[in-house]
Amino acid sequence: MVTAQGHEHGVLDTSTVISLGRVADVSGLPRIPLITTVTLAELSVGPLVARDDDERARRQAHLQEAEADFDVLPLDVEAARAFARVAAGLRRSGRKRAARAFDALIAATALAQDLPLYTSNPADFEGIDDLEVVPVQLA
Repeated sequence: MVTAQGHEHGVLDTSTVISLGRVADVSGLPRIPLITTVTLAELSVGPLVARDDDERARRQAHLQEAEADFDVLPLDVEAARAFARVAAGLRRSGRKRAARAFDALIAATALAQDLPLYTSNPADFEGIDDLEVVPVQLA
């Protein structure tokens, strides 16, 4: 895992997008943050599984803010090929990633775009070769 800060562009994973209001130092985020279609899909589930109307409204507002505030990187052919490399590498390392498949797809999209990945859960991305992971500290 490589870490760095101060990038022009970078991919925010879902945990970071959800926790943006609690980021300890926003100056450590990329100047132009991007999200993936996988993060958008994960955020889209939120309102549908909310337990009550207030929570549903909060999650829907969060989803709409993300759609308005971020450019979304597609899960395209290059990302699919990168996912194959990520999945194969994780299998070789003995890590079972079935429960973290969304993280692997987000990582693959970042790799395909040659961008660093910003996350408040860096352990979720351990063992992914060539992925530049930038830890995001929450307050």
